[in-house]
Amino acid sequence: MTIDQKNTNIDPRFPHHHPRPQSFWEARAKALESLLIEKGHLSSDAIERVIKHYEHELGPMNGAKVVAKAWTDPAFKQRLLEDSETVLRELGYYGLQGEHIRVVENTDTVHNVVVCTLCSCYPWPLLGLPPSWYKEPAYRARVVKEPRQVLKEFGLDLPDSVEIRVWDSSSEIRFMVLPQRPEGTEGMTEEELAKLVTRDSMIGVAKIEPPKVTVG
Repeated sequence: MTIDQKNTNIDPRFPHHHPRPQSFWEARAKALESLLIEKGHLSSDAIERVIKHYEHELGPMNGAKVVAKAWTDPAFKQRLLEDSETVLRELGYYGLQGEHIRVVENTDTVHNVVVCTLCSCYPWPLLGLPPSWYKEPAYRARVVKEPRQVLKEFGLDLPDSVEIRVWDSSSEIRFMVLPQRPEGTEGMTEEELAKLVTRDSMIGVAKIEPPKVTVG
């Protein structure tokens, strides 16, 4: 019998772990989606485009703006790291799934990565919808026990000299990573910098690549 990866929430990075069963609400949402598609009111492609938009573009742009401002404004960065919740509330980032958020900074010697071992707590106001792999039992279990190996599977190979800190989000507190500013961005504006920031870098499973230099 083959396994339907879409319906069983298997991530290809963790192929040897059992899929998690759908929750009651996931099953209801799936049934409603199927009904709307069957009636011709929606298409699966349209749904996928909306989900990707919220996962990769609309949602994470809030966090990207915060990161870019921290890179260009030292006083703001200091306040953000010392009292994240107050600063983010002043910017309008709070509410459902964003009640208590702490920002942790990556440096040359420390790399942070975020997980929710109990469920899938995630700073929605800053990062939008959580990616499917973030909710996988395999990611939630393994990144705590073997973070260096898991990051390597995401394509992030950190030297042994870099300490990896794993932050466990919960309903009481959620975390967002402040990634390092890449080299070669000294003359870029805050808006330009924000476009470099990715969702995965704010979870901690990726670094931000320097901008590509075009030779004309």
